Amino acid sequence: QVQLVESGGGLVQAGGSLRLSCAASGRTFSVFPMGWFRQAPGKEREFVAAMSGSGAITTDAGSVKGRFTISRDNAKNTVNLQMNRLEPEDTAVYYCAAGTQIYGLGSIRPSDYDYWGQGTQVTVSS
Repeated sequence: QVQLVESGGGLVQAGGSLRLSCAASGRTFSVFPMGWFRQAPGKEREFVAAMSGSGAITTDAGSVKGRFTISRDNAKNTVNLQMNRLEPEDTAVYYCAAGTQIYGLGSIRPSDYDYWGQGTQVTVSS
């Protein structure tokens, strides 16, 4: 079992920044990849970024490339998402996810992750 709790969401103006954090507990954190996903009203959950267990490999969606950065601190069991130059289109509920049954970098598919946080709302005003 893995428990995930996100924090750091909020309301920000376009062009601003937010930092999301996800605290994990329950299993050895450094052995499995972590991902961030988001879901806007009426849309499917979409991939944002992922990182391998060691933190050596990352990937992110084209829509956030150069603006969002995923990182993890295995000593503190946390994974973070630094979001810069936010746009109204980034408005969504953001979820962190743990993929205890996948390896390496992780996956862009939500179905490959078996543990999810409760989500944190990010709203970007224009």
